[in-house]
Amino acid sequence: MAPTKKTTLAVGESVDVEIEKVAHGGHFIARFEGAVIFVRHAIPGEKCRIEITSVGSSFNRADVVEVLESSSDRVSAPCQYSNRTGCGGCDFQHISKQRQLHLKADVITEQFSRIAKMDIQVEVESVGESLGWRSRITSTTDRNGQLGFIGARSHKIIPVSNCLVATQEVGFQELGARKWKGDMRVEIAASNTGERSISLVATRGETKSRLSEGPAVLHEEVLGKTLQVSSESFWQGHKSAPTILSTVVQEFAEVSPGDHVLDLYGGVGLFTAALVDAVQESGVITLIEGSKSATGDATKNFINNPNVKIITGDVAKHLPRINSAHVVVLDPPRDGAGKLVVNEIARLSPGKVVYVACDPAALARDTRYFLDLGFSLIKLRAFDLFPMTHHIECVALFEPAKVS
Repeated sequence: MAPTKKTTLAVGESVDVEIEKVAHGGHFIARFEGAVIFVRHAIPGEKCRIEITSVGSSFNRADVVEVLESSSDRVSAPCQYSNRTGCGGCDFQHISKQRQLHLKADVITEQFSRIAKMDIQVEVESVGESLGWRSRITSTTDRNGQLGFIGARSHKIIPVSNCLVATQEVGFQELGARKWKGDMRVEIAASNTGERSISLVATRGETKSRLSEGPAVLHEEVLGKTLQVSSESFWQGHKSAPTILSTVVQEFAEVSPGDHVLDLYGGVGLFTAALVDAVQESGVITLIEGSKSATGDATKNFINNPNVKIITGDVAKHLPRINSAHVVVLDPPRDGAGKLVVNEIARLSPGKVVYVACDPAALARDTRYFLDLGFSLIKLRAFDLFPMTHHIECVALFEPAKVS
């Protein structure tokens, strides 16, 4: 039998489809006469009229322009800018909170099935309110100096008077009322100790950001410790993420006195701070991080801990110089650790590997690498640390497979 010929769609064309399931990246899958379409602002089970926004050889993209039969989980988005022509940030505001959690769990299950070849079920845990959680905001001004965000899959700046997911300490409503210099990226950070800093950088060119307002160094309190975080150093965006993730890392790592712990992609030392008391003076923590700003902060954060060794540089280049480790903690960028780093971790034969991941696809890929190298996935927890968006944070525990 000859294969069914796929329909050729055109940008701007409108078609009626039934939404099948959620896909990685915040899209939803639909099909039209054999053509696969990734749709924004939909919910599985709905019948929608969609408009094609881009076409390709293997899939197309589209936006919902009219909901013909809506899901019972569809709600009115609390933010006026959460729509197909608005801000590109919160792509799940049209979905009830409980369904958001279920959809994110579906994504994890699908990624692990497809990439890691594992059948897993995981509950995505709520961490609090869906609004007022984000303590780090990167905004952009348009040519007229209005503060806003870049629209989805575009370069257009959408002026925004208030960001509902920002914490009260960020003060976005007041900032949105200001007149700014045009074509600038505005980086806003608010700490849980009451500090706020604002840095500016031109959207064009290679210039570095410069501090415009507030202290150059913020201070964050996590599990009884105070850490300094410079404006150029990474810090978790959700106000509750540092405490939640540190607590889970402590639980999974089960560090003992005298252990050698590797803290890879360690930033300013969030997880080192969570584990340094457990290794005691007889143990060692080696933190490896590529950002000079972050390791500068880490050096000051652990100035009174001579058993904390801090290395600035590429994790993949420095790991081969390490001879052993009892526990490895890693929190890599969104694209994951990769095969080379996983191979080096396996070479060290650690008793536990605790992997903090902000992308389930990258985690699933690296999980497959660990499995192939003789490790087992012991535990997996997922947290809704990016409410109203498709993003998910996971923490996985790997241990050497037991030989029967």
